[in-house]
Amino acid sequence: MDTLRTASRVYNRAAKSNNASLIRPNGSKADLVYKIVSEIPSGKVMTYGQIARIAGVKNPRYIGYLLHHNPDPEHIPCHRVVNFQGKLSDAFAFGGYWEQAKRLEAEGVAVKGDKENMVELDRYQAA
Repeated sequence: MDTLRTASRVYNRAAKSNNASLIRPNGSKADLVYKIVSEIPSGKVMTYGQIARIAGVKNPRYIGYLLHHNPDPEHIPCHRVVNFQGKLSDAFAFGGYWEQAKRLEAEGVAVKGDKENMVELDRYQAA
């Protein structure tokens, strides 16, 4: 129930915003996913599964597919999306996990782990 309210709120805000061009008249799932990602605050992350639930997408891998084909990386910060464990993407479309880590750290998100590829979800996950 809360997930549906969140998706509805995000979609309605997108429709009224200056970036409404991200949502085509048919309101596709891809447009909603891009809008949700565009609203992840700096210094926070969301998981593929979290975005999938909000957008009503059954498979979180579809979120990864969409973000790998990000049409507007300047306004759709796909570096703020991690897996369910907080792990960064090895296949980050714009330079591997080290580039994703660099962008997150520039926003104040601490990246840790043996290969510096994890974030603490309980600390940085957007609600």
